[in-house]
Amino acid sequence: MTSLFPMFVKLERRTCLVVGAGAVGEQKIASLLGTGARIRVVALQATPAVHEWAAAGKIELALRAFVDDDLDGAFLAIVATQSRDLNLHIYREAESRGILCNVVDVPDLCAFYYGAVVRRGDLQIAVSTAGHSPTLAQRLRIRLEQEFGPEYETWVAELGAARKLVMASDLAPARKRELLSSLASRETVEAALHEHATTKGNTP
Repeated sequence: MTSLFPMFVKLERRTCLVVGAGAVGEQKIASLLGTGARIRVVALQATPAVHEWAAAGKIELALRAFVDDDLDGAFLAIVATQSRDLNLHIYREAESRGILCNVVDVPDLCAFYYGAVVRRGDLQIAVSTAGHSPTLAQRLRIRLEQEFGPEYETWVAELGAARKLVMASDLAPARKRELLSSLASRETVEAALHEHATTKGNTP
């Protein structure tokens, strides 16, 4: 089996097409909202939440049947309809155009998979089973959420600020690497998280 290549993609200002706006489509649209992508949705019907996003200008919503031209300019496509024939058609059309496509819950019709994601601010940990067992991926996500608590959001932000200071300094490259390595060491992380937990516990 060919191995998957894991990466985090910047979608800002890129067009992402979602076909289908039921409960499943709504979830996929929601996952795109914070990315800065231009979200184009085509569906015969849409949930109240999707209508609200459209009214707020967060997405473009077209309540009609899909046509091939909807793929024009798209960077990726997410398909969440109940029609197997339509799903297959959109996938093949996207493939022919070099557009990454994911047909929800149909691994064979996916150029990419959604991972089970733990988010702690700018820290993201994604788990994938290549579509074999989304349930296992979700269980692993829950375990990771317990290990990497909300305090990591603050810690990662502080690391980012420290890194900018180090990189902007006149220190030798080797010294910069040494400092950055020490900042992210296990001992430093544990000390910072302990301090954060103590401070939070003392907050009235």
